[in-house]
Amino acid sequence: MTSKIAVEALTRDQAAEELARLSEVLRQANLDYHTADDPTIDDATYDALKQRNADIEARFPDLKRSDSPSDQVGATPADGFSKITHAVAMLSLANAFDREDVAEFDARIRKYLGLGAEAHLDYTAEPKIDGLSLSLRYEGGRLAHAATRGDGAVGENVTANALTIDDIPERLEGAPEVLEVRGEVYMSHADFGALNARQEAAGGKPFANPRNAAAGSLRQLDSEITRSRPLRFFVYGWGELSAPLAETQLGSIERLAELGFSTNPLTALCDGPEALLAHYARIEEQRATLGYDIDGVVYKVNDLRLQERLGFRSTTPRWAVAHKFAAELAWTWLRAIDIQVGRTGALSPVARLQPVTVGGVVVSNATLHNEDYIKGLDSKGAEIRGGKDIRVGDWVQVYRAGDVIPKVADVDLSKRPKDAEPYVFPDTCPECGSAAVREPGDAVRRCTGGMICPAQAVEKLKHFVSRAAFDIEGLGAKQVELFYFIHWIKEPADIFTLQARDAGGSKLKDRLEDFLEQQFSQSERAQETRQKYAELLRGVEIPVDETDDAALERAIRHLAQKPLAQVKGWGEKSATNLFKAIEDKRRIPLDRVIFALGIRHVGEAASNLIALHYGTWEAFEAAMAEAREMQGPAWDDLMGIDGVGSVMASSLVNAFAQERERASIDRLIAQLEVQEVARADTSGSPVAGKTVVFTGTLERMTRAEAKARAERLGAKVSGSVSAKTDIVVAGPGAGSKAKKAAELGIETLDEEGWLSLIGEA
Repeated sequence: MTSKIAVEALTRDQAAEELARLSEVLRQANLDYHTADDPTIDDATYDALKQRNADIEARFPDLKRSDSPSDQVGATPADGFSKITHAVAMLSLANAFDREDVAEFDARIRKYLGLGAEAHLDYTAEPKIDGLSLSLRYEGGRLAHAATRGDGAVGENVTANALTIDDIPERLEGAPEVLEVRGEVYMSHADFGALNARQEAAGGKPFANPRNAAAGSLRQLDSEITRSRPLRFFVYGWGELSAPLAETQLGSIERLAELGFSTNPLTALCDGPEALLAHYARIEEQRATLGYDIDGVVYKVNDLRLQERLGFRSTTPRWAVAHKFAAELAWTWLRAIDIQVGRTGALSPVARLQPVTVGGVVVSNATLHNEDYIKGLDSKGAEIRGGKDIRVGDWVQVYRAGDVIPKVADVDLSKRPKDAEPYVFPDTCPECGSAAVREPGDAVRRCTGGMICPAQAVEKLKHFVSRAAFDIEGLGAKQVELFYFIHWIKEPADIFTLQARDAGGSKLKDRLEDFLEQQFSQSERAQETRQKYAELLRGVEIPVDETDDAALERAIRHLAQKPLAQVKGWGEKSATNLFKAIEDKRRIPLDRVIFALGIRHVGEAASNLIALHYGTWEAFEAAMAEAREMQGPAWDDLMGIDGVGSVMASSLVNAFAQERERASIDRLIAQLEVQEVARADTSGSPVAGKTVVFTGTLERMTRAEAKARAERLGAKVSGSVSAKTDIVVAGPGAGSKAKKAAELGIETLDEEGWLSLIGEA
């Protein structure tokens, strides 16, 4: 599984698979944490998941999903409270985990603002309280309402409960007419201990930690229960304002303190990354004596004018970051090394560990990345861990830091068993027995079985029905796995013929017989095959003894010939709903089709760019055929799409050039009505539909700002100049692109001319 592979070792296809998995895991975690107040994973694990998602998106920006956790804040408000729409969205913060991340944060801000390394830039630094975010809206100096973060846009109305907290005033003197205050509700360690003692004395269940206690207390439907809980409130920011509080972040916090709010006394002004890190160290030293939980330090650009220029990403401000405290280490025994096969056929080694607690979480698995990592080498053949290899039976050091699965950091050779043998990485696929080869320059070994490999075929189908692809209601990963192994669905096109075959009683019968004969005749795989089928049958059929091959085969054949409505757990209504959901997806936008095909290196963002460029399936399909030789106008046009490089372009063209894969695509398209991608309304824009290339240095904005503005106006931004380019914006230092534009007679503008054209001069 890709979750066992480090971010830096992921291929593009593995990254897309991992982003899909993280999206679902984090969605559920948000519901558990924000809505149920009963988190199923600890904060460190959540941060690690979120950071892994962000790291993958940073490394592969074109793979970012439409349902990316990076674009989500909190979770949908619970049904027990009325809803309040925030006038200004309550966003989350990006995370930093080490000195390098903090330096990168500062460098990104300077680059975006066009500031040199020597330019003075102040930040504020304040403890990150581990509690529940709350927004207080005051109108005319009176508390109008209080709302939880919710999903960032809509929160829960907890006004009556908020008024029971001593730190929250009902009236303000001298405040702006409209003032939205943002802060964190928390519980001190002493109050938490006393509350749990009372809970246990009354026969109740104790809270797991102060954060859970604070969240559960604030979100009580009975405000008298909230009143009995010792909640506190620290202010850290604001939302909508009718008048500015001050010109700086620190000045605004001081103004809020003057109005009567509690602000954190450890908030400080810092003049650069080194000062931030020094204050971080001071806060970390006091962490155990603060009397309340913090999980890091928040850094913010102090000048509010610069904050406004920097603006926001989808869910996080560019001008702030949360520097989280370091992960913990632990030693344990390595019991086994397993190999898992992903959607692209990649063989990924996983360490099976004697369970150990690391950072408050019980860890039993760790990524081993690839065969070189096991040998003590990095991707370039250089030694890591002092060249020490990893063997079954070793005493290993495990750590968790910004990764969903822990890593093996070190090996204690003094405790290595005398009979420990060097690990031999398999050269055959453990799923299908096909050869597993490692291409030159590739860090991973891959199964060559393709669609005959169950691991690849099932994962490709799961990707096809995933949320950012076809998103078929009722057909999730569990259903896909069942339908695949009983041969109802073997490729995407089969999904759209399922209803007709269900009614006719035919479910790919011939293929099922061949498959069963092949699977159960492989003696070395028979045990795993029996276990797999027995597990699948357990939930939808009469349980079968997994040691009886004949009984298993009979049960599978019986299930495979049943109408869906007669399968345990379905019924007429569920089957009808599924078939309707499938029918509803016959009309689908081009970008989702491209992404759903699961072509290696082609992610969600790239699929959208490609779809916008070609417009229709027919145009896209024809272009791939014309670009088959990887040269000529069609190839140049494909390579000219911003964000499409030679690796991605080759992968696209090769997918359509391979006879077997192309036949599968053709069968799918025959079942669909592919729609053009919906475009933003850019009517009236002077550059809508035009292809623009930026080159040279821009003086009034950064290239990132210029590109974003052009795309908002409906322009296509390309990285290269071709005959299809409409406008070249050339600043000082423009070189070959400006020269080529002149040769082709393409309109060339300087920065002022561009701003005048788009009405921003």
